[in-house]
Amino acid sequence: MGSKPDGAIVRSLDDQTTKFVSSRKHNFSHLESIEIYTVRENVNLLEIFKAMDASSVTLPDEKDTKAIKAYFKSVYPDMDFDRVYASDMKKMVKWLAILKLNNVELKLTEAAETEEEGNEEATA
Repeated sequence: MGSKPDGAIVRSLDDQTTKFVSSRKHNFSHLESIEIYTVRENVNLLEIFKAMDASSVTLPDEKDTKAIKAYFKSVYPDMDFDRVYASDMKKMVKWLAILKLNNVELKLTEAAETEEEGNEEATA
């Protein structure tokens, strides 16, 4: 919802409550800033979410590590399975389920899109 020098104001997707969370106790990362290791270049987490959302394969149970790994091998085979831990894959499944349940649109904000376009132009 917003940020302060000593933390952030967050709203729960579960019960819609709003509260202040101190950065002294918690670390914050925008989903847009998270990248996932692949066998090529790292990709934004959003790209993984989009591949998961577009897949006809149903989301596995977040507690079944083997099913989760098999799921990602079919949905995003370029993922570097030696560097992406099972716990990270479990989080991705859990997070996507929460985002879909709350009808959160899977897209980058304009600032992140502009930054990506600037990076593409700089490498071209």
